[in-house]
Amino acid sequence: MSLLSIDGVWKEFRGHSVLRGIDLEVRPHEVVSLIGASGSGKSTLLRCVNLLETVDDGAIYLDGEEITDPRVDVDDVRRRLGIVFQAFNLFPHMTVLDNITLAPRRVHGVAKAEAEEQAGELLARFGLADKARSYPDQLSGGQQQRVAIVRALATKPRLMLLDEVTSALDPVLVVEVLQVIRELKESGMTMILATHEMGFCRDISDTVCFLEGGVMLEKGPPEKIFTDPEHAHTREFLRAVLDSGRL
Repeated sequence: MSLLSIDGVWKEFRGHSVLRGIDLEVRPHEVVSLIGASGSGKSTLLRCVNLLETVDDGAIYLDGEEITDPRVDVDDVRRRLGIVFQAFNLFPHMTVLDNITLAPRRVHGVAKAEAEEQAGELLARFGLADKARSYPDQLSGGQQQRVAIVRALATKPRLMLLDEVTSALDPVLVVEVLQVIRELKESGMTMILATHEMGFCRDISDTVCFLEGGVMLEKGPPEKIFTDPEHAHTREFLRAVLDSGRL
């Protein structure tokens, strides 16, 4: 059974269709990557899954429940999802530890001591144990993004959504964030990531989806998409990526 099912989703902004009939199935422990040029609809799709945007048509199901039903408890849905953006979105006036424990304590009702113990374990796992009492502006960009990922993991989500999480980082810092994502895959985390890191996408993904103009033109295993794509627009996109030295 699919963990997440997206069925014919459409989304419009001011009369312009940014998602047009998107279908996607995500199985437990699967990593699905969304690729395509900026403006192709990748981020909007992730925001629809997290209910930050309402869909205009179609439906999204999580664990068999239609989460796009207007009667759904949005907070309950978001408790099962973790989302990380390219902007770190950490609270600057709070320590790393407080940033991570805020949602478990306030939303999930976890006791402070338990939340801090779990946060400490996650920080240690991702090489940040010595940063618990630091503030975000005392960290590098890569460290801040790793903290943002840890914060999302602290709520023990069923599904992680990663939206261009390396776009704001310089190349040296990209490597440490990608290593965290690689470790999440190895631990069995189900993930959907929108990314421009094509080499990493090819290595880590179970399924790759190419979007253009809000349409999912092609999806399949990475070896198929990257070596023998069916659609001419996919081939043109990958050729441009190759020419830029990013694959």
